[in-house]
Amino acid sequence: MYRVWNYISAYSLLLIAGTLVALIWANTDPHSYHALVHSVLIEDFIIGEPYAEGGAVHRTLTLHFLINDVLMALFFAIAAKEVWEALILEEGSLRGRRAMTPLIATVGGMVGPVAVYLGLAAFLGILPEVGRGWAVPTATDIAFSYLVGRVVFGAGHPAIRFLLLLAIADDAAGLIILAVFYPTGELAPLWLLLSFGAAALVYLGFNWLPVHLDRGHELRPYTTWVRKHLSFWPYLVAGIISWFGFQEAGIHPALGLLPVVPAVPHADRAFGIFAEAEQYLTDLLNTIEHALKRPVEVVLFFFGLLNAGVEFSAIGAPTWLVTMGLLVGKPVGIFLFGWLAVRWLRLGLPEGMRLADLVVIGFVAAIGFTVALFVATVAFPAGPVQDAAKMGALFSFAAAAVAILAGRLLKVTKVPG
Repeated sequence: MYRVWNYISAYSLLLIAGTLVALIWANTDPHSYHALVHSVLIEDFIIGEPYAEGGAVHRTLTLHFLINDVLMALFFAIAAKEVWEALILEEGSLRGRRAMTPLIATVGGMVGPVAVYLGLAAFLGILPEVGRGWAVPTATDIAFSYLVGRVVFGAGHPAIRFLLLLAIADDAAGLIILAVFYPTGELAPLWLLLSFGAAALVYLGFNWLPVHLDRGHELRPYTTWVRKHLSFWPYLVAGIISWFGFQEAGIHPALGLLPVVPAVPHADRAFGIFAEAEQYLTDLLNTIEHALKRPVEVVLFFFGLLNAGVEFSAIGAPTWLVTMGLLVGKPVGIFLFGWLAVRWLRLGLPEGMRLADLVVIGFVAAIGFTVALFVATVAFPAGPVQDAAKMGALFSFAAAAVAILAGRLLKVTKVPG
């Protein structure tokens, strides 16, 4: 439990603090709060040459843009690191037959919320106004879901690993949804060549080339030298270039570091996001993650502060669409698709886990919070609809109480770790 709490305290306590401050501030002095959110850091700076073809581009750097579009890239890079480990390593949790049932359940956990959200919106006759928010209730907050799962099932229950696989897969799908369905402007995909080119360059220079030069050398001198002297600087430069490529391509720049993550040298194995031994890995990718710990804490505080400040009067139809999508669509979708995987496809469940446990897992996974809040800010322009959708993301914490109650009603047996 210590390792889980350590992760929660590292990446979520300051986020919650920022959220609470934002809610109190926005409901006591909304004028000063919104002045902070839209405060300008650098006004009317110029990119490009004034007399070049196309002229200069005038841009304004706001605090909101700095946090949401620039610095949140660090948070998504950490999420991408966990997904990458799960997919690529030989013992990765999202590889092989054992991951099939959680992956299929994940699909249900995204289809269900979308169906409930869009179905209710169509029934209420507000689909044109709120349709873009369909992805908000598909999110799962991996840290809080894992913590609640431990409370309901106990550390040693096989449902915990199932939940973690589902949450990681949900993160991966969420990153794809953000990139594909929520462009920040007119799409210009050729700019992505810049992003993937920068990632390919550092991969070839510091991963492939040393291994290639070491062929026939038992002592592997080139690889050893690179591992000994390589620092994060080449990847920082590549990350900046990649971020710029995403922004110019019209894809949300907070995803801009994703192509660079697989290019960073990584250990041959990973112990898992909540494993105690993970902190002792000293490969460059894990070293960078450890170095980002404190900065990401601060970024998440400001993310909560600048995005969660919703006046309670903003509660409206989008609030209930998001809430129902999470609290109804998520568990129903996870159970139905999980049932299909077990009964029809004969993929089975981990030993010691029941079909009834899928219902409880569905409620645990309905805690959207961080990613749901982020998607709401991307899906809607600033205004009443966005604020109402954000409130739905905050209301998803109710899923924790529902999950605990469901665990008792369905007689879940806690298994200590």
